[in-house]
Amino acid sequence: MLLDFIKRNKNFLFVDEYCDENISGAGTYRPEFERMIYDCKIGKLDIVLCKSQSRFSRDIEIVEKYINNKFKEWKIRFISLADNIDTEKNETTKTRQINALVNEWYLEDVSNNIKSALKIKMKQGELISPFAPYGFKKNKNILEIDKEASKVVKNIYNLFLSGYNYTSIANYLNNKNIPSPSLYKYQKKIKLNIVSNKPREEILWNNNTIKTILNNEIYIGNLIQGKRTTISYKNHKTVSKDKNNWIRKENTHPKIINKETFMKVQNIINKKKKNNIRTRNNHILSGKIFCYKCKNIMRKKSTKNNTYLTCINAEKNKCNNRNSINYEILKSILLNNINNLVKEFFDEELLINKINNYVIERKKEIEKNLIEKQNNYKEINIYIKNIYEDKINKILSEEDFNNLLNIYNNEKNIYKEEIEKLNKKIKNIDINNFIPYKHREIKELDAEIINSFIDKIEIDNINNGERNIIITWNI
Repeated sequence: MLLDFIKRNKNFLFVDEYCDENISGAGTYRPEFERMIYDCKIGKLDIVLCKSQSRFSRDIEIVEKYINNKFKEWKIRFISLADNIDTEKNETTKTRQINALVNEWYLEDVSNNIKSALKIKMKQGELISPFAPYGFKKNKNILEIDKEASKVVKNIYNLFLSGYNYTSIANYLNNKNIPSPSLYKYQKKIKLNIVSNKPREEILWNNNTIKTILNNEIYIGNLIQGKRTTISYKNHKTVSKDKNNWIRKENTHPKIINKETFMKVQNIINKKKKNNIRTRNNHILSGKIFCYKCKNIMRKKSTKNNTYLTCINAEKNKCNNRNSINYEILKSILLNNINNLVKEFFDEELLINKINNYVIERKKEIEKNLIEKQNNYKEINIYIKNIYEDKINKILSEEDFNNLLNIYNNEKNIYKEEIEKLNKKIKNIDINNFIPYKHREIKELDAEIINSFIDKIEIDNINNGERNIIITWNI
């Protein structure tokens, strides 16, 4: 069509063809388009001829920048045949602008339609990613277990539960020459989304890979999708979405790991995170003392002769609550307030009735914990069976098998002791051991008493020689 139009116009001279095959007119970068723009800029062309304005671009900003501005500056005539656009004809100006707007709307509609369709698929539990996670194969939009890779996933969970950390698990797998997910998929000719400058053979197991596998709910049959999105249909930069907007669907595919094992792993991971938090300023009032002005925590500090609490923000000149408070004086104030509260509200008969009800609930709680420990004990036996199978299948060496067996047997003994302790607790529940019954008269504060009675303490500035201390009670 375009070449025929040139032939029919004797004063036209064909210079070059610019064609981006299989690249959308919505794209922000098109190599041939960029070459054409450069040729326009250096004066190689004086006419740009298109089938339609949408083939030049569907982006209204691009249309405005070039057709309506730069082309005029560079004295370039723009013609699109299908929609009768010609910048030499003033009467087509509004048509250009309307077409640009319609094309922009089209892009937005297509983007929204695609997003809606993908959202529906995610809500139905269909995997929209073209790549299956390690341990699975993809059959259309459904995940199926990859028997070979799933054994490695199970082994990773077993090793972690037996005391191995991320690094030691990665080293164990590398030493056993078990291919990393990238290399495994490459060897099996499975689609993968890993981009690396390294040769596939050099991509090994590492901490992040192990951590990802141990934290991914996909291994207990759950799909969590829609974690990220693009800024807009025009800006394809990826941004993370709020957790509340993730799309979560349970039991969408077969499990590799049972839920109990997964939750046990999460509990260990969470405990490790908590243990990594600094505890250098911990004391019986830790987490309870706040500045009344800025609501930030107050930190405990010590000198040779004094121990006191001060606002963190005041130290940074971000709060005007600059008056510290003596730690021992504050403890004395709290002790008096707690004892006054006990005297005011203590009603032994009412309290005994309430505690009797609590004892019933407490027994139920202990019994629930007992069942959990008994199940854990049974799980250990299953793990022992699994490592026997791994030994037979030569996944585990004799040395690693013996190490794991010792660890599992130790865990069995621990659970056995815990079960015995819980059985004793059920038998020995005594009303006199319960808070606040045993605190009818308090001589000294400890963390247990503070946590039982107090939710938080807010310390105000000293005004007119007095300090306002606000106590929020747990009652």
